[in-house]
Amino acid sequence: MKTEADGNDITEYPHDDKSRPYLCAVCDKRYKTKYKLVEHRNIHTGKYKCTECGTCFPSSVNLAVHSRIHTGEKPFICRVCSKRFTMAGNLVKHSRIHSGEKPFKCHVCDKAFRQAVQLINHSRVHTGDKPYKCHVCGKAFSVSTNLDRHMRVHTGDKPYKCHVCGKEFSLSTDLKKHMRVHTGEKPFKCRVCSKRFTESGNLVKHSRIHSGEKPFKCHMCDKAFSHSGSLNTHMRLHTGDKPYKCHVCDKAFSQSGSLNTHMRLHTGDKPYKCHVCDKAFILSGHLNKHMRVHTRD
Repeated sequence: MKTEADGNDITEYPHDDKSRPYLCAVCDKRYKTKYKLVEHRNIHTGKYKCTECGTCFPSSVNLAVHSRIHTGEKPFICRVCSKRFTMAGNLVKHSRIHSGEKPFKCHVCDKAFRQAVQLINHSRVHTGDKPYKCHVCGKAFSVSTNLDRHMRVHTGDKPYKCHVCGKEFSLSTDLKKHMRVHTGEKPFKCRVCSKRFTESGNLVKHSRIHSGEKPFKCHMCDKAFSHSGSLNTHMRLHTGDKPYKCHVCDKAFSQSGSLNTHMRLHTGDKPYKCHVCDKAFILSGHLNKHMRVHTRD
């Protein structure tokens, strides 16, 4: 059986979902109450339509809130930092930054969050659920924003542009890191020696100099390294892999640094210069040996 919806051509159908018994026949969305379904229908009929962009809303209140996007009106002001918002709910969420309130708590690990959506996204860490799937390569993500970022790999889209040098980035975080090249900002400071870094990852790597930690272990000879890159380079001793090839003589090397040094044979570059007699060398070791000529008694 079907029941016509108050004179509209949108119909509602009885079904077995007792928690949400009201079904929209146009888009199959379900609602707990008939009032919510009737309100939802306004989106399809265009009763509350934005004259600026054509977006339709379920109620006049939703349309009024949306209109502030076009007018720039932000009536809700934070008492602490004076930041303004178009919606009261956004101000409430923002205020938790100042209060430190995190009312949404994970029942598995007790981690707490300021927003409900953050808890929902976090819960997928425990469930392993990845509902957002790339239609190009099939890679799946637990958060929709991560899928949006991933899609730029396929589209080549780089929406974040440096206003200083014009370099473009696919992620806002990459642009933020890049800007430190221009500003000279190094916000990450070593607690032991006070050396500063532009990225937190570089600080983590540096800290292993002081701690002696070597978390990257070779499974073939048990040698350990403080950096993953050092382990990758070391593994080539076991595999015999030499991915760095000279384009002049085809000689291959396991490390990029070795290739750079080798290229000096072809270019004639001798960067290591004696400050006594101006003789120059390809390798620093050759310069050290040469210096004995001047230091010898």
